[in-house]
Amino acid sequence: MRLLQVMAGGANGGAERFFEDLVGAFARTGVDQACAIRGYPERMATLARAECQLINLPFSGPLDIFTPWKLNNFAKTWRPQVVLGWMNRACCALPKGPWVNVGRLGGYYNLKYYRRCDHLICNTPDIRKHAIREGWSADRAHYIPNFYSTTSGLAADRVALQTPQDAKVLLILARLEVAKGIDVAIRALALVPETILWIAGSGRMLGDLQALAVSCGVQDRIRFLGWRNDRASLLRSADICLIPSRQEPFGNVVLNAWAHEVPLIAAASQGPSFLIRREEDGLLVPIDDPPALAAAIQRILDNPNLANSLATHGKARVAAEFSEIEVVHLYQELFDKISL
Repeated sequence: MRLLQVMAGGANGGAERFFEDLVGAFARTGVDQACAIRGYPERMATLARAECQLINLPFSGPLDIFTPWKLNNFAKTWRPQVVLGWMNRACCALPKGPWVNVGRLGGYYNLKYYRRCDHLICNTPDIRKHAIREGWSADRAHYIPNFYSTTSGLAADRVALQTPQDAKVLLILARLEVAKGIDVAIRALALVPETILWIAGSGRMLGDLQALAVSCGVQDRIRFLGWRNDRASLLRSADICLIPSRQEPFGNVVLNAWAHEVPLIAAASQGPSFLIRREEDGLLVPIDDPPALAAAIQRILDNPNLANSLATHGKARVAAEFSEIEVVHLYQELFDKISL
């Protein structure tokens, strides 16, 4: 299989991280890959370790005629069997040729950006239903979930993060955007004393969130860690993982919390509601409800048996349904079918 992947995303983000994970997974199964990406140094280094041929393009928007031209010339020379585009901007630039163009949907996007695609891969059944409702034929819309990251490492050093060893640590892994609901978690923190909140992520809401922490009187119990590449280490050191998102189409953090056996609380947005079996492998609370989130946090802190049960069932779920081997097999099975 010769696979060309096209990613026009930013330096950080859940889809971007999963793209890197999938490239590595395909490399481990012997897929011959090339990747067209923006030239972020860390991503280029990651993909180079996967022995992936790289083409660096600007993906500057509708007036950028260089990117589609360069990508088309590269594809004609490299001759892929499948071209996999990630999100809107990349899929607008996909080259046409004697290969199959596939768009990957990790959200409820406008399908006008996917006109150059022959097939779609949707990472939840509900996103697939969205595509079909928008006029995409059912036989060309496919559900394949994400898998959990297999990154290894030691637990994060709490002392280095100004956190006492005996503190109860709540962890959020997310971009600092309105949709992620981090403000809800900050308000909830004010209702749960003697806990520390780690927020690992970057984004335009940083100043607003810092100001909110001050107004809620919890600034001394929050650590804004910035974007982190050691998320597995943070999970290994946390007591509870929080996903307070107002909108979350999938939720890779759910899988990674399960994989690291961390009890999980999520707002009942689309992705977490699909993934989590309520009260079995995670707790779901209403969206935009700080008291409900605080009550769920306190419930886990007060009940070690509940915490252990959620972690154990989550670990079993992710191993059975969201392993790298199983998900990569689904991708390869689909690619083999549609590229005949």
